[in-house]
Amino acid sequence: MRHVDFAPLYRSTVGFDRLLTMLDSLAQPDQAQSYPPYNIERTGETTYRITMAVAGFEESEISIEAREHALTVKGEKAEEKDVEGVEFLYRGIAKRAFERRFQLAEHVEVTGASLRNGLLHIDLNREIPEAMKPRRIPLSSDAGENPKQIEAKTA
Repeated sequence: MRHVDFAPLYRSTVGFDRLLTMLDSLAQPDQAQSYPPYNIERTGETTYRITMAVAGFEESEISIEAREHALTVKGEKAEEKDVEGVEFLYRGIAKRAFERRFQLAEHVEVTGASLRNGLLHIDLNREIPEAMKPRRIPLSSDAGENPKQIEAKTA
């Protein structure tokens, strides 16, 4: 029997909450790429935040690009020159380059990004156009009192 893993889709999209929860309930989550670690938070009714742990990276080494319902975050570490007399006994801080992609729902826009204390924060806003929002149609009770004439009487 074939199994479809929706876990990578669930972990890299923003704004498809209900659909992805249903899809995720059908499959067991699997291990996927884990570097750099990140969180996706809902900060308001229509606002989201992606927080990525990018310790050791500077602003000039990170690029963020939003294009056609996709958000791409790339980190390329500049070459470090070896310092004479320094010998690493253990190197646990990753220096490898990364590329992380997130699928964005329709009408989700990136509103800003900041790098503080080794955490990259990307703010998103889901703005549904007014024409696509549901409208409430008021009921009028005067239709029975003064019915509209559809056909005119002939003379």
